[in-house]
Amino acid sequence: MTNRAPLPTAVWVPDADTVDHSHVMRIMRRLDIDSYDALHRWSVADPDEFWGMVVAELDIVFHHRPTSIRGSDDAAAPDWLPGASFNIVRSCLDHDPASVAIVAGSQGSIREITVGELTADVAAFADGFKRAGFTEGDGVAIVMPMTAEAVVAYLGIIAAGGVVISIADSFVSGEIATRIGITSPVAVITQDEAVRLGRVIPMYDKCVGAGSPRCIVVETGAGVSLREGDVTWQDFLSEGAVFDPVNRPASAHTNILFSSGTTGEPKAIPWTQSTPIKAAMDGRFHQDIHRGDVVAWPTNLGWMMGPWLLYAALLNEAAIALYDDAPTTQGFVRFVEDAGVTMLGVVPSIVASWRTSGILSSGDWTTVRVLSSTGEASNADDYTWLMNTAGGVPVIEICGGTEIGGGYLTGTVLQPAVASRFTTPTLGIDLVLMDESGTPCDEGEAFLVPPSMGLSTELLNGDHRAVYFDGLPEYQRPLRRHGDRFVREAEDVYRALGRVDDTMNLGGIKVSAADIEGAIGTLEGVREVAAVAVPPSGGGPDRLIVFAVPIDTAPDTGVLRDEMQARIRENLNPLFRVHEVVLIDALPRTASMKVMRRSLRVSYAE
Repeated sequence: MTNRAPLPTAVWVPDADTVDHSHVMRIMRRLDIDSYDALHRWSVADPDEFWGMVVAELDIVFHHRPTSIRGSDDAAAPDWLPGASFNIVRSCLDHDPASVAIVAGSQGSIREITVGELTADVAAFADGFKRAGFTEGDGVAIVMPMTAEAVVAYLGIIAAGGVVISIADSFVSGEIATRIGITSPVAVITQDEAVRLGRVIPMYDKCVGAGSPRCIVVETGAGVSLREGDVTWQDFLSEGAVFDPVNRPASAHTNILFSSGTTGEPKAIPWTQSTPIKAAMDGRFHQDIHRGDVVAWPTNLGWMMGPWLLYAALLNEAAIALYDDAPTTQGFVRFVEDAGVTMLGVVPSIVASWRTSGILSSGDWTTVRVLSSTGEASNADDYTWLMNTAGGVPVIEICGGTEIGGGYLTGTVLQPAVASRFTTPTLGIDLVLMDESGTPCDEGEAFLVPPSMGLSTELLNGDHRAVYFDGLPEYQRPLRRHGDRFVREAEDVYRALGRVDDTMNLGGIKVSAADIEGAIGTLEGVREVAAVAVPPSGGGPDRLIVFAVPIDTAPDTGVLRDEMQARIRENLNPLFRVHEVVLIDALPRTASMKVMRRSLRVSYAE
């Protein structure tokens, strides 16, 4: 490729100790590979050897070992670990029972949960699952904040042979009902109430309003009355049960997560027992998570980063740090210090809030070795500030997705950290940028080059091959679409340009334009609306812009914005914020009458 921009200035450059300590350098030395680029080339040229090495590195415990690493050459259905029988939860907990598994913090207090204690709790939940009459393959939804109980429920469901249905705790009842309708869980795990920034969130009432099946409710002291048939968390557990996870094939579903498409219905994406291996590989080689580390990432089990955090930490024998309130508070800053967090994950909106408030100035984050960021495009000025303020440590950017089990474009601690840039495809996967004619280029849509563990192979409510493979050219191997656009600014330095379709990424949550427009509904004096996400000119998280076509007299845009915001809060998700309402004479449409949202994004940016 030619005409690349000069390499942006690195904010952080690895020192010799960081390089020597890294998992990547250890593997390079063991394999006698002399550069990271050569390691990556090997990982994609020989996927069976690479993923076999990863399975051995993570010491995955098998009841019956696989007959091979990959059973098929089909890029869309590679059949990872054929013949294997195991339960991934056993590998998560198969280490020193006295080591710390969870550090939980809330309002200045911290408690540690050891691997032994977590194992006992998971066994108690799994036995409760069986005593309740649930059977192998049954789905159980989790709709609650990321607490120690949520971790126990997640691991316990899978240990019992069940399937976790991940639903974000921020969703309103209607959105919870949609996801329950798609997956038909036999039960829902939630808690009576949650408190965020002093605001009470009625978690149990939202689930009841969604028409949920039997609820298992963690009590926080709110005194909520339960429906007939619902039970408390303590009554559901079987204390003293033996830890005996159900062995299942590698292809068995463990988790159903949701990712919005452009049709308005969320895609239901199954994770299998091999997906956690991809998540843990990311954490080991890209975030450089080591045994005894403490890993924090403000997240939720309804977003893929929740399960990713569990596996990236536990399969690497590290602890998970969980804070039971908003990460934008001074309490969270103190928690990172008191918990001894070594790898801290963020999203750009959190970083922007820290920078504005100045709350990091009083924090002591000397234990933090690595920062990582995902969920939305970041702001280079904010991330330069973060790396410097946090003590001169790198930010490892990740771009990935639910259907990938982690990232496909990221960085490592062997490479200089350039603010808001990605420096390598993840190990085990490659990509190519193509323009609209299908020609490789330096700015265009990113297509993945499978196979890779973690890549989804089915959709519960869609045609997987049609969504990800149909109509694509081959480039060395069959390509897989994902929908992101990038520019390669220099050799192995990429900058995100957003989505190629109408799916938005607002605050780290994917949502379709149809979802936003449906939540807004009909407004007095407005003929129609179109929602788009537009990055600010200086970079940073996408902003939600709503274009409105007035019927007659132009309405007050401030009043319209407030009404739209109220409806989105009530009907969809209170985390989605309308940045601006723009009046327009008519929405641009194609010959088939589809709204041209890309044109709206371009016109707004101009």
